[in-house]
Amino acid sequence: MKQKWNFVLLIVVVLLILFFSGSYDLGEAPDSIDTGDTAWMLVASAFVLLMTPGLAFFYGGMVNRKNIISTMLQSFVALGIVSVLWVFVGFSLAFGDSLGGIIGDPRTYFNFNGVSLSPHPDFGATIPFLLFAFFQLKFAIITPALITGSFAGRIRFRAYIVFIVLFILLIYAPLAHMTWHPDGLLRNWGVLDFAGGTVVHMSAGFAALAGAVFLGKRKRVTHETSNIPYIILGTALLWFGWFGFNAGSALGVNTDTIIAFANTNLASATAMITWIFYDRFAGRKMSALGACIGAIVGLVAITPAAGFVTLGQSIFIGAIAALISNWAIQIKNKSELDDTLDVFPSHGVGGVVGMILTAVFAEEVGLIHGETETFMWHLIALVLVALFTFGGSLILYWIVNKIISMRVREDQEERGLDASQHGEVY
Repeated sequence: MKQKWNFVLLIVVVLLILFFSGSYDLGEAPDSIDTGDTAWMLVASAFVLLMTPGLAFFYGGMVNRKNIISTMLQSFVALGIVSVLWVFVGFSLAFGDSLGGIIGDPRTYFNFNGVSLSPHPDFGATIPFLLFAFFQLKFAIITPALITGSFAGRIRFRAYIVFIVLFILLIYAPLAHMTWHPDGLLRNWGVLDFAGGTVVHMSAGFAALAGAVFLGKRKRVTHETSNIPYIILGTALLWFGWFGFNAGSALGVNTDTIIAFANTNLASATAMITWIFYDRFAGRKMSALGACIGAIVGLVAITPAAGFVTLGQSIFIGAIAALISNWAIQIKNKSELDDTLDVFPSHGVGGVVGMILTAVFAEEVGLIHGETETFMWHLIALVLVALFTFGGSLILYWIVNKIISMRVREDQEERGLDASQHGEVY
């Protein structure tokens, strides 16, 4: 009973700190706000938010029946945890005044102080700064949710919540700062990431790899799916939301918005077709599951390049990413690695392919234009990001495991996480 009341007291104290430390004075909306850009960014933000429930359906349909609710909730709960954390300090760490190009000063926008209706010249000069902050929040929400597919069916829910908090503060926020802040290290190197290939997909992919390594194999490694229609529905919602993810990253209505929109659709469509026809060529069925995974891989790969390449190049990126990720999944299936839902071969490898091909094709600075500097910086950044996200995540798993055991007991895993972690069944 004492422990229960201590927990309630902690929640009350945190809420009071959040309430009284933030002025939340948004000010008046200035004339410099462009209503068209603002309207589009509101829609784009909603699109990106929809991706997380879409991911829940996508992952939920891919696991066995006794882990559907747990798997879907691991995505859905990020909507709550990351939203509050982002307002409190996450946004400031990602986009606050730069500390050596690595991370933002947590005091800059602590508890959203200074995040107003007035545009920020560096973060969307025609839209309210508050809208930019919430648009970026949606990216932060889905990133830890993506990781969950690698350890589906064997992680303790409470431990996962602690991991989300640490991951956002210590992995995601620094990487977003380095990539997207005007003074960020990677951005000043000339690394291009239009909408999150590095920040979202590579970070999630390598963190997923670390999670699969740290937690080890399931007691019974199976590849049974529980609900193919869920997978198709989740893919549809993700594809729909990805237009906001990529086209919204232009931060307004302009030519980059249209190019990113078109490239997003073409790369995904090409990857889906490439995947199912390659499966048939390799003697496998042209499955709904394969079509959905292929479509997602195409979306992942085009994300860093969306506003920097032509339509033909987006088709090429989608096709190459589908082939390489398909091979990566076949290699993984023959290994001892138990990445339950193939997060690393899809998002990690897809993100790497997209990052490299962005440096190959990017307008004016790409390798095909005779420029080598951007390509070299991308290779260097790729190695550093992989080491940072994989090594950093391993450390976080170790820390969390010291606080709360991350792996469920064998009997709980056998019963399924729906029953053992949440007392619910599908």
